[in-house]
This record gives sequence, C-alpha cells and structure tokens, in this order.
Amino acid sequence: MSNIRTAAGGSALLVAVLVFALNLRTPITSLPPVMSDVAAGLGLDQTLAGLLVGIPALCFSVVAPAASTLIARVGPYAAVTVALVGVIVGTLIRSAGTGTVGVVAAFAGTVVLGSAITVGNVVVPVIIARDFPARTALATGLYSSTMNLGSVFATSLTAPLAALLGWRGAIASWAIVAVVALVVWKITTRHLVDRPAPAHAPPPAERPEETWAGVLRRPITWVLTVAFAGQSFSYFAVTAWLPELLRDLLGVSVTTAGNAAAPFQGLAIAGSVLVPLALAARVPMRGAAVVMALLWVSLPAGLLLAPQWWLLWVSLAGVAQGGNFVVIFTVVAQRCRTVAQTRRTVAAVQAFGYAVAATAPAVIGAVHVASGGWTAALVVMLGSTLALGTAELAATRRRGPTRP
Repeated sequence: MSNIRTAAGGSALLVAVLVFALNLRTPITSLPPVMSDVAAGLGLDQTLAGLLVGIPALCFSVVAPAASTLIARVGPYAAVTVALVGVIVGTLIRSAGTGTVGVVAAFAGTVVLGSAITVGNVVVPVIIARDFPARTALATGLYSSTMNLGSVFATSLTAPLAALLGWRGAIASWAIVAVVALVVWKITTRHLVDRPAPAHAPPPAERPEETWAGVLRRPITWVLTVAFAGQSFSYFAVTAWLPELLRDLLGVSVTTAGNAAAPFQGLAIAGSVLVPLALAARVPMRGAAVVMALLWVSLPAGLLLAPQWWLLWVSLAGVAQGGNFVVIFTVVAQRCRTVAQTRRTVAAVQAFGYAVAATAPAVIGAVHVASGGWTAALVVMLGSTLALGTAELAATRRRGPTRP
C-alpha cells in the first residue's frame, strides 16, 4: 500500500511540475504575436520593442547563480512558489499603464518575469534529479514537451485574444495559467517535506565537489555548457531570423515565412518524447545525442545546400531542439551526485549558455548585414550546431569509474 501511495504521490508531483512548466515560456512567446500593437501602444521603436523579448534571455544568464542560492535557502518546492508568484506579478505589471508609466511598467515587468522564469529553469532539473532519479529522461522529456506546448498555445492564441481584449488584456490573461499552476502546486506539495536551510543558520558543510569552485573545476560542467550554448544560440538565432531568411532566400510570402515557426516549435514536443522513448528501449545516450545533433546540423547545412527543401530542414531542427534539451539535462542529472552539485551545475550551464544565446539575434543580424546575404550567417549557425554535437559526443562518451 505504501508503494502505491508513493507512486501516486510521485505522479501527482510530476503533474504539478508539468503544469508549472507551462508557465516557463508562455510569458515570453505571448509577446511576439502582438509586438506591433505593443510598440504602437507604448510608442516604442523596433529596437526597444525587441528588448522586451530579449531581456528574459539575459535574465536567464545573469540571475541563474542567484536562483541557485535562493533554491538552497528556501528549498526547491518553495522556490517554485516564488517563481509562480513572480510570473503572475511580472505578467500583470508588464501590461499595466500607458505612456511613460506604461513603458517603465513593461520593462520592469519583463525583468520580474525573466528573473522568476530563471528560478523555474534552474529548479525543475533539480526537482527531477532529486525526486525522479529513476525516471530522469522521461521526466525531463515531459518537462521540455510541456514548455514547448505552452509556447505553441501562446503563439497561437495571443493574437485572437488581443482582438477581443486588446494587447494588454491578451498578455495579462496568461497570468491565469500561472494562478492555476500555483493552486495545483500548493495543493500537491502541502504535505511534502522540502528541508530548506534553517534561517540564520550557518550553511551546511559541503563536499569540495559540491561547491561553486568544485562544480566549475569539473570538465563535464564546461562540456555541457558548450553543448547548451550551442543549442540555445541556434534556437534564438532561428527564432529571430528564420522568417526573414526564408523571404530573402526563397521569396515566400510573409504569411508562409511567419508560419515556418510552427513546425520548429511544435515538433520540439516530438523530440522531447522520442529521446526518453529511445532511452527506455536501450538506445545508448550517445546514440540519441548523435541523432539529435545531426538533425540540428541539417537546418543550416540544408538551407545552404538545398534551401527549396526548407520545410524538411525546419521540421528536423524542431525535433532536434526538443530532443537535445532532454539529452543535455538528463546527462546533468546522471553525472551529478547530490542535490547541491546538481543545482550549481544547472545554474552554471544555464548562466554561461544563455549568455552566449542572448547574443544570437544580434550576431546573426550583424553577419547578415556585413556580408550582404545569408550564407555567412548560416555558416555561423552551422558552427554553433557542430559545437553542440561535438560537446554532446564528449559528454556521453563511455566513462570509467565515476570521479567527483
């Protein structure tokens, strides 16, 4: 009976994590569909409006170490509560006010949102590694799938909501999803023990490999950072420039180019599910990593060699961006021994990786302008996907006895 209760409790916790994960991308992806309305409503030029999308990625990097410290102090479950409250508050602030007050509110709310989502980005892999040690790949796959599902919902529904409620009401309405997640989370975890550090107590003794210095000395931390940087740089580059690239290379319509984001975002769900299924079928992690890396490489390579098949390359890359996320953070969970080591490794990988990723739209745009075409920009993207694949090969190589 106790085993049945434990299994039921674990399933309920996983469902609560997934409902939480719905909120880790929707506040970001709900903005681009109404960006022109937001810019007009707040009197922003294109550059300043673009910052509202770019600031969260910068927060993912800058705030990650502080998020790790918060999780250590209050415990992972309480950190999820903090993140959800931050998402609700940030979403509402971002859509409040007009004129100068509205501009300040939009940027302040975006910073609050980015910081809150950063806590979520760090804490979910920690909870998965700690509470689902036998199902890390499955739980990570479901987590990644749910985030991408949230992106698809936000991208598809925000514009119709704006037609009914105006852009402010449309982006504010996504706070409802966070409120539901908060209720589900509090009900699910009300009897679970989180064991945060006692207030005003000295920090517990940590083994050398659990400290920041110990984590940053581990080669696997830097290998996974390169992999995540390549993954995230490629993702942000494609998200920012794919529609314009397709219009320039192939002369497709604005509508077709805009719809190209659908298979890229939507098929990430398939990749997030396929990797755990492959691992459950005894496919080696290295085999899954190689396949996902090759699918990512196919996008810039395919657009360079056979751009007329763009839909195939975009679809394969969509599968890859979901599957590689699972590979990277499953390896993090497998290669870390303790919660403290996992927490700091996730924070380090995301801090450095997202710092690189935040430069992607600007770098690709600058290379495009400087070269007068897309070939050089695609070569840069090819380099980032090859770096991802090479790092994943190193991270998944056969190991000898485990060392700190």
